[in-house]
Amino acid sequence: MKLKFTKRRIAAAALNIMSLAGFMVLTQIGSSQAESQQYNYAAERWENGDESDSYAQISCFFPESADFTTDSVGSARAGVLNALKTVSMAPEEGQKLCPDAYSAEVGQATVKGDITGRSEAEITAVGGDFFLIHNFTLLDGAFFSDEDVMQDGAVIDRSLAWALYGSHEVSGMKLTINGVQFYISGVIETPQTDEEQQCAGELPRAYISYDGATAIAAEASADTGSAQERFNSVTCYEILMPDPVESYAFQSIEVYMESLDCGAAVIQNSGRFEVFKRLGAIKNISDTAVQDSGIVYPWWENASRITEFRLSFICLGAALCLAVPTVTVLWLIVRGYRALKRNKKRFLRAALNLLKKGCSLVKSKISCLKIKPTSR
Repeated sequence: MKLKFTKRRIAAAALNIMSLAGFMVLTQIGSSQAESQQYNYAAERWENGDESDSYAQISCFFPESADFTTDSVGSARAGVLNALKTVSMAPEEGQKLCPDAYSAEVGQATVKGDITGRSEAEITAVGGDFFLIHNFTLLDGAFFSDEDVMQDGAVIDRSLAWALYGSHEVSGMKLTINGVQFYISGVIETPQTDEEQQCAGELPRAYISYDGATAIAAEASADTGSAQERFNSVTCYEILMPDPVESYAFQSIEVYMESLDCGAAVIQNSGRFEVFKRLGAIKNISDTAVQDSGIVYPWWENASRITEFRLSFICLGAALCLAVPTVTVLWLIVRGYRALKRNKKRFLRAALNLLKKGCSLVKSKISCLKIKPTSR
Protein backbone atom coordinates (compact mmCIF):
# COMPACT_ATOMS: atom_id res chain seq x y z
CA MET A 1 0.00 0.00 0.00
CA LYS A 2 1.46 3.32 -1.08
CA LEU A 3 1.54 6.18 1.38
CA LYS A 4 -0.14 9.24 -0.05
CA PHE A 5 1.63 12.51 0.75
CA THR A 6 -1.34 14.83 0.87
CA LYS A 7 -1.00 18.50 1.81
CA ARG A 8 -2.70 17.75 5.09
CA ARG A 9 -0.20 15.04 6.04
CA ILE A 10 2.77 17.16 4.96
CA ALA A 11 1.50 20.08 7.08
CA ALA A 12 0.99 17.76 10.08
CA ALA A 13 4.50 16.33 9.70
CA ALA A 14 6.00 19.83 9.41
CA LEU A 15 4.10 20.97 12.50
CA ASN A 16 5.38 17.98 14.48
CA ILE A 17 8.97 18.57 13.38
CA MET A 18 8.80 22.25 14.31
CA SER A 19 7.22 21.40 17.66
CA LEU A 20 9.95 18.88 18.49
CA ALA A 21 12.62 21.36 17.41
CA GLY A 22 11.04 24.05 19.61
CA PHE A 23 10.92 21.63 22.54
CA MET A 24 14.62 20.78 22.20
CA VAL A 25 15.64 24.44 21.83
CA LEU A 26 13.61 25.57 24.84
CA THR A 27 14.88 22.61 26.91
CA GLN A 28 18.46 23.57 26.11
CA ILE A 29 17.83 27.23 26.94
CA GLY A 30 16.20 26.24 30.24
CA SER A 31 19.08 23.94 31.20
CA SER A 32 21.60 26.67 30.40
CA GLN A 33 19.68 29.22 32.47
CA ALA A 34 19.46 26.89 35.47
CA GLU A 35 23.12 25.84 35.33
CA SER A 36 24.24 29.47 35.17
CA GLN A 37 23.01 29.98 38.76
CA GLN A 38 25.77 27.88 40.34
CA TYR A 39 25.04 29.28 43.80
CA ASN A 40 22.05 26.92 44.01
CA TYR A 41 24.13 23.76 43.47
CA ALA A 42 26.23 23.86 46.66
CA ALA A 43 24.65 20.64 47.97
CA GLU A 44 25.67 18.74 44.83
CA ARG A 45 29.22 20.07 45.11
CA TRP A 46 29.36 19.07 48.77
CA GLU A 47 28.09 15.53 48.01
CA ASN A 48 30.82 15.25 45.35
CA GLY A 49 28.93 12.53 43.48
CA ASP A 50 28.35 10.33 46.53
CA GLU A 51 24.66 9.40 46.18
CA SER A 52 24.63 7.73 49.61
CA ASP A 53 24.98 11.17 51.23
CA SER A 54 21.94 13.14 50.15
CA TYR A 55 22.12 16.84 51.05
CA ALA A 56 19.82 19.81 50.61
CA GLN A 57 20.75 23.48 50.42
CA ILE A 58 18.43 25.69 52.47
CA SER A 59 18.47 29.50 52.67
CA CYS A 60 16.74 31.71 55.23
CA PHE A 61 16.21 35.43 54.64
CA PHE A 62 15.18 37.78 57.43
CA PRO A 63 13.53 41.20 57.56
CA GLU A 64 15.45 43.86 59.48
CA SER A 65 12.91 43.61 62.29
CA ALA A 66 13.72 39.92 62.87
CA ASP A 67 16.63 40.60 65.21
CA PHE A 68 18.42 37.47 63.99
CA THR A 69 22.09 37.94 64.94
CA THR A 70 25.40 36.08 64.98
CA ASP A 71 24.41 34.84 68.43
CA SER A 72 21.27 33.30 66.90
CA VAL A 73 23.42 31.29 64.47
CA GLY A 74 24.74 29.11 67.30
CA SER A 75 21.18 28.33 68.41
CA ALA A 76 20.20 27.48 64.83
CA ARG A 77 23.15 25.08 64.54
CA ALA A 78 22.12 23.36 67.76
CA GLY A 79 18.55 23.09 66.47
CA VAL A 80 19.76 21.45 63.25
CA LEU A 81 21.86 18.89 65.12
CA ASN A 82 18.92 18.05 67.40
CA ALA A 83 16.71 17.50 64.34
CA LEU A 84 19.30 15.16 62.85
CA LYS A 85 19.59 13.20 66.10
CA THR A 86 15.93 12.20 65.72
CA VAL A 87 16.91 10.31 62.55
CA SER A 88 20.06 8.88 64.14
CA MET A 89 22.50 11.18 62.38
CA ALA A 90 25.41 12.76 64.24
CA PRO A 91 28.76 14.16 63.09
CA GLU A 92 31.78 11.91 63.39
CA GLU A 93 34.93 13.18 65.03
CA GLY A 94 36.56 15.80 62.82
CA GLN A 95 33.63 15.76 60.38
CA LYS A 96 31.69 18.86 59.35
CA LEU A 97 28.19 17.49 59.01
CA CYS A 98 26.33 20.72 58.18
CA PRO A 99 28.37 23.51 56.56
CA ASP A 100 26.59 26.82 56.99
CA ALA A 101 27.08 30.53 56.33
CA TYR A 102 25.60 33.84 57.41
CA SER A 103 25.85 37.33 56.00
CA ALA A 104 24.46 40.86 56.00
CA GLU A 105 24.94 43.98 53.94
CA VAL A 106 27.17 46.54 55.67
CA GLY A 107 26.35 49.17 53.06
CA GLN A 108 28.16 51.43 50.65
CA ALA A 109 31.66 52.60 51.66
CA THR A 110 34.71 54.37 50.28
CA VAL A 111 37.57 51.97 49.55
CA LYS A 112 41.12 53.24 49.03
CA GLY A 113 44.30 51.51 47.91
CA ASP A 114 47.88 52.17 49.04
CA ILE A 115 48.55 54.72 46.32
CA THR A 116 45.90 56.81 44.58
CA GLY A 117 43.24 54.24 43.68
CA ARG A 118 39.85 54.64 45.28
CA SER A 119 36.28 53.59 44.61
CA GLU A 120 32.87 53.38 46.17
CA ALA A 121 31.89 49.77 46.85
CA GLU A 122 29.16 47.64 48.39
CA ILE A 123 30.43 45.89 51.52
CA THR A 124 29.05 42.57 52.79
CA ALA A 125 29.91 40.98 56.13
CA VAL A 126 30.18 37.18 55.90
CA GLY A 127 30.85 34.31 58.28
CA GLY A 128 30.92 30.53 58.44
CA ASP A 129 31.41 28.66 55.16
CA PHE A 130 30.21 31.53 53.00
CA PHE A 131 32.81 31.06 50.25
CA LEU A 132 32.31 27.28 50.18
CA ILE A 133 28.59 27.67 49.55
CA HIS A 134 28.87 30.51 47.06
CA ASN A 135 31.66 29.02 44.95
CA PHE A 136 32.99 32.32 43.60
CA THR A 137 35.63 32.06 40.87
CA LEU A 138 38.90 32.88 42.64
CA LEU A 139 41.30 34.83 40.41
CA ASP A 140 44.07 35.50 42.92
CA GLY A 141 44.92 34.81 46.57
CA ALA A 142 42.65 32.85 48.91
CA PHE A 143 39.41 33.13 50.86
CA PHE A 144 39.54 34.09 54.53
CA SER A 145 37.76 31.98 57.16
CA ASP A 146 36.52 32.12 60.74
CA GLU A 147 39.63 30.17 61.80
CA ASP A 148 42.02 32.97 60.75
CA VAL A 149 43.82 34.52 63.73
CA MET A 150 43.44 37.99 62.26
CA GLN A 151 40.04 38.86 60.85
CA ASP A 152 41.21 41.78 58.71
CA GLY A 153 41.09 40.03 55.32
CA ALA A 154 38.88 41.23 52.49
CA VAL A 155 37.81 39.41 49.34
CA ILE A 156 37.18 41.90 46.55
CA ASP A 157 35.91 41.49 43.02
CA ARG A 158 37.89 42.08 39.84
CA SER A 159 36.41 45.52 39.16
CA LEU A 160 37.38 46.82 42.61
CA ALA A 161 40.90 45.39 42.27
CA TRP A 162 41.36 47.22 38.97
CA ALA A 163 39.94 50.45 40.40
CA LEU A 164 42.43 50.32 43.29
CA TYR A 165 45.57 48.88 41.68
CA GLY A 166 44.99 48.45 37.94
CA SER A 167 45.33 44.64 38.17
CA HIS A 168 43.51 41.66 39.60
CA GLU A 169 46.70 40.04 40.94
CA VAL A 170 46.78 42.11 44.12
CA SER A 171 46.40 39.61 46.97
CA GLY A 172 48.33 40.73 50.04
CA MET A 173 48.04 44.42 49.17
CA LYS A 174 46.48 46.86 51.63
CA LEU A 175 43.23 48.74 51.40
CA THR A 176 41.12 50.86 53.70
CA ILE A 177 37.34 50.80 54.00
CA ASN A 178 35.96 54.01 55.53
CA GLY A 179 39.34 54.54 57.18
CA VAL A 180 39.75 50.99 58.56
CA GLN A 181 42.73 49.06 57.20
CA PHE A 182 42.38 45.58 55.67
CA TYR A 183 44.52 43.42 53.46
CA ILE A 184 43.32 41.83 50.22
CA SER A 185 42.94 38.14 50.95
CA GLY A 186 41.63 37.20 47.50
CA VAL A 187 40.18 38.54 44.27
CA ILE A 188 37.07 36.98 42.71
CA GLU A 189 35.41 37.30 39.33
CA THR A 190 32.59 39.81 38.98
CA PRO A 191 29.05 38.47 38.40
CA GLN A 192 28.87 36.99 34.90
CA THR A 193 25.26 36.27 33.98
CA ASP A 194 22.79 38.96 32.93
CA GLU A 195 20.61 38.23 35.97
CA GLU A 196 23.54 38.50 38.39
CA GLN A 197 24.83 41.73 36.84
CA GLN A 198 21.35 43.23 36.95
CA CYS A 199 20.91 42.39 40.65
CA ALA A 200 24.48 43.05 41.84
CA GLY A 201 24.39 46.60 40.51
CA GLU A 202 27.15 48.73 39.04
CA LEU A 203 29.27 49.23 42.17
CA PRO A 204 32.19 46.85 42.90
CA ARG A 205 31.85 44.53 45.87
CA ALA A 206 33.97 43.54 48.86
CA TYR A 207 33.37 40.81 51.43
CA ILE A 208 34.76 41.15 54.96
CA SER A 209 34.48 39.34 58.29
CA TYR A 210 32.05 40.37 61.02
CA ASP A 211 35.02 41.55 63.09
CA GLY A 212 35.97 43.79 60.18
CA ALA A 213 32.42 45.11 59.95
CA THR A 214 32.48 45.84 63.70
CA ALA A 215 35.74 47.79 63.25
CA ILE A 216 34.09 49.89 60.52
CA ALA A 217 31.08 50.51 62.79
CA ALA A 218 33.45 51.54 65.61
CA GLU A 219 35.23 54.00 63.32
CA ALA A 220 31.90 55.50 62.30
CA SER A 221 30.86 55.75 65.95
CA ALA A 222 34.09 57.55 66.81
CA ASP A 223 33.48 60.07 64.01
CA THR A 224 29.92 60.79 65.12
CA GLY A 225 30.48 60.50 68.86
CA SER A 226 27.75 57.89 69.17
CA ALA A 227 27.95 54.72 71.27
CA GLN A 228 29.97 51.90 69.73
CA GLU A 229 27.94 48.87 68.70
CA ARG A 230 29.07 45.43 67.57
CA PHE A 231 28.00 44.59 64.02
CA ASN A 232 26.13 41.30 64.44
CA SER A 233 23.10 41.59 62.17
CA VAL A 234 22.30 38.55 60.01
CA THR A 235 19.89 38.90 57.10
CA CYS A 236 20.82 35.66 55.31
CA TYR A 237 21.51 32.24 56.82
CA GLU A 238 22.42 29.31 54.54
CA ILE A 239 23.04 25.68 55.35
CA LEU A 240 23.88 22.38 53.64
CA MET A 241 21.98 19.77 55.62
CA PRO A 242 21.67 15.98 55.24
CA ASP A 243 18.34 15.07 53.69
CA PRO A 244 17.73 11.39 54.56
CA VAL A 245 14.08 11.69 53.49
CA GLU A 246 12.89 14.03 50.76
CA SER A 247 12.16 17.54 52.14
CA TYR A 248 13.23 16.53 55.67
CA ALA A 249 15.93 19.23 55.78
CA PHE A 250 13.61 21.94 54.47
CA GLN A 251 10.79 21.06 56.86
CA SER A 252 13.18 20.92 59.84
CA ILE A 253 14.56 24.39 59.11
CA GLU A 254 11.09 25.77 58.36
CA VAL A 255 9.70 24.47 61.67
CA TYR A 256 12.66 25.93 63.57
CA MET A 257 12.29 29.36 61.95
CA GLU A 258 8.54 29.34 62.63
CA SER A 259 9.30 28.68 66.29
CA LEU A 260 11.35 31.90 66.34
CA ASP A 261 8.43 33.86 64.87
CA CYS A 262 10.92 36.08 63.02
CA GLY A 263 9.17 36.34 59.67
CA ALA A 264 11.94 34.47 57.84
CA ALA A 265 11.51 33.32 54.24
CA VAL A 266 12.82 29.75 53.98
CA ILE A 267 13.81 28.56 50.51
CA GLN A 268 15.11 25.21 49.31
CA ASN A 269 17.76 25.98 46.71
CA SER A 270 18.28 22.33 45.78
CA GLY A 271 15.99 21.38 42.91
CA ARG A 272 14.37 24.82 42.70
CA PHE A 273 14.79 24.84 38.89
CA GLU A 274 13.24 21.42 38.24
CA VAL A 275 10.66 21.37 35.44
CA PHE A 276 7.64 20.24 37.47
CA LYS A 277 8.37 22.77 40.22
CA ARG A 278 8.57 25.56 37.66
CA LEU A 279 5.33 24.47 35.95
CA GLY A 280 3.60 24.19 39.33
CA ALA A 281 4.79 27.67 40.30
CA ILE A 282 3.05 29.35 37.35
CA LYS A 283 -0.30 29.45 39.18
CA ASN A 284 1.44 31.32 42.03
CA ILE A 285 3.77 33.37 39.85
CA SER A 286 2.77 36.57 41.64
CA ASP A 287 4.44 35.24 44.81
CA THR A 288 7.76 35.26 42.96
CA ALA A 289 7.24 38.53 41.13
CA VAL A 290 5.86 40.61 44.01
CA GLN A 291 7.22 40.63 47.55
CA ASP A 292 5.65 42.51 50.44
CA SER A 293 7.35 40.71 53.35
CA GLY A 294 9.81 43.51 54.10
CA ILE A 295 12.76 41.24 53.27
CA VAL A 296 15.53 42.74 51.14
CA TYR A 297 17.04 39.77 49.34
CA PRO A 298 20.76 39.72 48.51
CA TRP A 299 21.79 40.00 44.89
CA TRP A 300 22.49 36.26 44.46
CA GLU A 301 18.98 35.33 45.59
CA ASN A 302 17.35 38.00 43.43
CA ALA A 303 19.26 36.62 40.42
CA SER A 304 17.94 33.14 41.25
CA ARG A 305 14.38 34.43 41.56
CA ILE A 306 14.59 36.11 38.15
CA THR A 307 15.83 32.82 36.71
CA GLU A 308 12.93 30.99 38.37
CA PHE A 309 10.46 33.43 36.85
CA ARG A 310 11.90 33.00 33.34
CA LEU A 311 12.21 29.23 33.65
CA SER A 312 8.53 28.89 34.54
CA PHE A 313 7.54 30.28 31.14
CA ILE A 314 10.33 28.46 29.29
CA CYS A 315 9.10 25.17 30.78
CA LEU A 316 5.51 26.07 29.89
CA GLY A 317 6.56 26.78 26.30
CA ALA A 318 8.45 23.47 26.11
CA ALA A 319 5.40 21.61 27.46
CA LEU A 320 3.15 23.25 24.86
CA CYS A 321 5.62 22.31 22.11
CA LEU A 322 5.55 18.70 23.28
CA ALA A 323 1.75 18.68 23.26
CA VAL A 324 1.54 18.52 19.43
CA PRO A 325 3.71 15.36 19.02
CA THR A 326 1.93 13.78 22.00
CA VAL A 327 -1.48 14.32 20.44
CA THR A 328 -0.14 13.01 17.11
CA VAL A 329 1.18 9.80 18.70
CA LEU A 330 -2.14 9.22 20.50
CA TRP A 331 -4.02 9.82 17.24
CA LEU A 332 -1.80 7.29 15.42
CA ILE A 333 -2.36 4.73 18.18
CA VAL A 334 -6.14 5.18 17.91
CA ARG A 335 -5.97 4.95 14.09
CA GLY A 336 -3.85 1.81 14.32
CA TYR A 337 -6.22 0.21 16.81
CA ARG A 338 -9.25 0.95 14.61
CA ALA A 339 -7.48 -0.38 11.53
CA LEU A 340 -6.54 -3.54 13.41
CA LYS A 341 -10.11 -4.00 14.60
CA ARG A 342 -11.53 -3.48 11.08
CA ASN A 343 -9.10 -5.81 9.35
CA LYS A 344 -8.56 -8.34 12.11
CA LYS A 345 -9.18 -11.36 9.86
CA ARG A 346 -6.84 -10.12 7.16
CA PHE A 347 -4.09 -9.40 9.72
CA LEU A 348 -4.54 -12.87 11.23
CA ARG A 349 -4.29 -14.51 7.79
CA ALA A 350 -1.17 -12.50 7.02
CA ALA A 351 0.35 -13.45 10.39
CA LEU A 352 -0.45 -17.17 9.80
CA ASN A 353 1.04 -17.07 6.31
CA LEU A 354 4.16 -15.41 7.68
CA LEU A 355 4.38 -18.09 10.38
CA LYS A 356 4.02 -20.87 7.80
CA LYS A 357 6.75 -19.41 5.64
CA GLY A 358 8.97 -19.17 8.70
CA CYS A 359 8.35 -22.81 9.60
CA SER A 360 9.05 -23.93 6.01
CA LEU A 361 12.29 -22.01 5.99
CA VAL A 362 13.36 -23.61 9.29
CA LYS A 363 12.54 -27.12 7.98
CA SER A 364 14.56 -26.55 4.82
CA LYS A 365 17.53 -25.37 6.85
CA ILE A 366 17.31 -28.46 9.10
CA SER A 367 17.21 -30.81 6.09
CA CYS A 368 20.31 -29.15 4.67
CA LEU A 369 22.13 -29.81 7.92
CA LYS A 370 21.47 -33.58 7.99
CA ILE A 371 24.73 -35.49 8.52
CA LYS A 372 25.65 -37.82 5.69
CA PRO A 373 27.25 -41.20 6.64
CA THR A 374 30.99 -41.33 6.06
CA SER A 375 32.68 -44.23 4.24
CA ARG A 376 35.35 -46.22 6.00
